[in-house]
Amino acid sequence: MDNLEDVTEPVSPSGRYFNTSVLCAYVFGFLESEVPIDLSQAKYLFEDVFLPINPRFSSIMVRDEEGEMKWKRVKVNAEDHIKVPIFPQNESLESYDQYFDEYVSNLLLERTEENKTLWEIHVIKYPTSNAAGTLIFKLHHALGDGYSLVGALLSCLQRADDPSLPLSFPSRKPSAESPPSNKKGFFRWFPSTFFSFFNSISDFGWSIIKSSIIEDDKTPIRSGEDGVELKPSVISNISFSLDQIKKIKSNLGVTINDVITGVIFYGIRLYMEEIDNKARTANSTGLVMLSTRNIASYQSVEDMMKPNSKSPWGNHISFLHVPIPKINKATLSNPLEFVWKAQKMIKRKRNSFTVFLIEWLLDMELKLRGHEAVAKHIYGTLRNSSVVISNLIGPVEPMVLANHPVKGLYFTMTGGPESINIALISYTRTLRITLKTQKGFIDEKKFKFCIVNAFEVISKAAMEIPNKSKG
Repeated sequence: MDNLEDVTEPVSPSGRYFNTSVLCAYVFGFLESEVPIDLSQAKYLFEDVFLPINPRFSSIMVRDEEGEMKWKRVKVNAEDHIKVPIFPQNESLESYDQYFDEYVSNLLLERTEENKTLWEIHVIKYPTSNAAGTLIFKLHHALGDGYSLVGALLSCLQRADDPSLPLSFPSRKPSAESPPSNKKGFFRWFPSTFFSFFNSISDFGWSIIKSSIIEDDKTPIRSGEDGVELKPSVISNISFSLDQIKKIKSNLGVTINDVITGVIFYGIRLYMEEIDNKARTANSTGLVMLSTRNIASYQSVEDMMKPNSKSPWGNHISFLHVPIPKINKATLSNPLEFVWKAQKMIKRKRNSFTVFLIEWLLDMELKLRGHEAVAKHIYGTLRNSSVVISNLIGPVEPMVLANHPVKGLYFTMTGGPESINIALISYTRTLRITLKTQKGFIDEKKFKFCIVNAFEVISKAAMEIPNKSKG
């Protein structure tokens, strides 16, 4: 193992701009256990299962003689990276909920030391109202994007019903079909391609302006303060039944993403109006973080590490600015308008090339101006928006982690200057929505209530109309 210190590989460009003086971002994964956590099992898991997944988990960032950043392999001691906090004994679940929340709030602000690998595992061995124990994976964004890191975590887990079978994930329909080759098909296809090109250029131009010049209004969901990323935040969770979401989707003839986006945007506007009635006319934008990987599910880490992988390890992300619809007479009388508007916006942007143009812009900026400039661009994009939204798919079947049945999982991200960060992930028959909100500025209980209320109102309204899938 001594020769590990001589093995280096270049840090990817995206890995560099996620670890700068401007932007230091982390992905946090939370695994809730149905049984108390066995610390001896946890140590085995991290040393013999987690560390071997990827060389970057045993590496630190160093600068070579030519000033280039490299990954340097080092010896990793599990004791240095596995943190086990001590809470008071024999307390109530409500007390442990408070201890847990305070611990997480502090953890979200801490930066890993430069002379250590860029990850930590925090073992919460105390029960909360949600689980008998919780594992928190703190992973620096320089190691990879949410797809890579969550994929790495999932590779440590097994199906509860049959460990010999791989985890399966919700299927996704192809985003687009190839254009027809006959003339009639061509003339039917040409207008949509033309409008897609026009919309792409328009959205791309607007994205550049939003990232650099125009910022959202200051509202109950956007403080606009300097250094929000350095201020404490609060984590709260909402769980919705995927079966119920599918019923809404079926009745309205839309997609699951349309339903969820409509619910979130409606809930945001309800919260804004409740805090300040004047905010109903404010200009607010949701920044949706997207993966540029053209795949339907997770690849194994082994496949991601191959030179010609369809979905290589690393950061392959882009973003879209999506205006949050305002509350007006139409939406007040029919909250389903938020779902219809979400469907319209998502369909338009899905058929454009804006995501790839933004990725191309970041690559060009990196080559011409360097990683610090790209970090400033991303930071400005986050700062000028009101809400950051990201989502990942989770497995369909229940999982176990070293003989610990997984009751639930969720994730969040830190490092950006937004007052609200919303992260979504599915697991078995549940969609988990994680809200990271600026402490002292956002009333997290009221905000959570408004999202839940939005779901209930939209669900009720959707159930009162004929099922479009039957027509």
